[in-house]
Amino acid sequence: MHWDKDAIFKALGDSTRRLMLDELSERNELTLYELTARLIMKHDLSISRQAIAKHLSALEDAGLVKSEKKGKYRVIVFNNEPLKNLLKGWVE
Repeated sequence: MHWDKDAIFKALGDSTRRLMLDELSERNELTLYELTARLIMKHDLSISRQAIAKHLSALEDAGLVKSEKKGKYRVIVFNNEPLKNLLKGWVE
């Protein structure tokens, strides 16, 4: 699959989005509530779930996260394939 390199770099350019990816890479998948709680408690961020949803949109556009509906919850899943693909040409 081909990912938009500019969208990936734009998504990674924001420190809040990088923290979100850090949290998702530790747990692989989190609900929006769990992600919000971890960012507030662990990183002392003052951020709303709506702001996180906006950041998630940029991460989804870049292919770095996927959201799935599981029951009544929206689960966010980390996808590292775009990063692997991006670095493949430079690292290998």
